[in-house]
Amino acid sequence: MDKEMITRYAPVILIVFIMFFQYNLFVTPQELEIQHRQILETVSQKYMTKEESNNLKVHISDMQKKVDKIYDAIIGGKE
Repeated sequence: MDKEMITRYAPVILIVFIMFFQYNLFVTPQELEIQHRQILETVSQKYMTKEESNNLKVHISDMQKKVDKIYDAIIGGKE
């Protein structure tokens, strides 16, 4: 690269760098950490973990067994 080529493309390179900084295309690790924590918080509010889902399934299964026992007692009492 000679000096003439650098001076020829210097304004274009300068404008590209200005656009990078103007539109925040470069991100600092602190900004990434903040965004990561926000995403994790949002996800934890909207979705449940696999363990919570399994616990809910067990709880619903227990409730169904109790309802079945009550139903059997009611039906058994009528006969």
